[in-house]
Amino acid sequence: MIDEPSEEIVANARIARESKRGPFARLALFIKQVMAELRKVVTPTRKELLTYTGVVLVFVIIMMALVSGFDWVFALLVTYVFGTPTG
Repeated sequence: MIDEPSEEIVANARIARESKRGPFARLALFIKQVMAELRKVVTPTRKELLTYTGVVLVFVIIMMALVSGFDWVFALLVTYVFGTPTG
């Protein structure tokens, strides 16, 4: 399913282009279009929300482990190449 703008939004945009509107009228049109798009938003169910949250947390933990591993390896390489600092 392709999300296409509704006929009302297209008609309002066409009218806005044809007539020169002031900045406040353009702002009002923009807000109307934003509100029309927000009405299309579907709120996830509790189960979906918990699933999405779990996926994000697992991904973040995996990325943290990956970055930490790279950091540790690079620290070993730098220590091997340059030696340990002596005070």
